[in-house]
Amino acid sequence: MENFDPAIVNPLIALIAGVIILLVPRMLAYIVAVYLIIVGILGLAAHL
Repeated sequence: MENFDPAIVNPLIALIAGVIILLVPRMLAYIVAVYLIIVGILGLAAHL
C-alpha cells in the first residue's frame, strides 16, 4: 500500500456501490445512508 492514492477512494466506492445496487436494489437506501454518514464524519473530522 505504499503507492496508495486517496483520489481513487471515491470512484472505487461509487463503483462498488453501483454494482451492489444493481444486484440488490433494496440496498440503495442503506448504501446511500452509510455513504452520506461516512462522508459527513470525514468532512467534520477534517475541520477539528
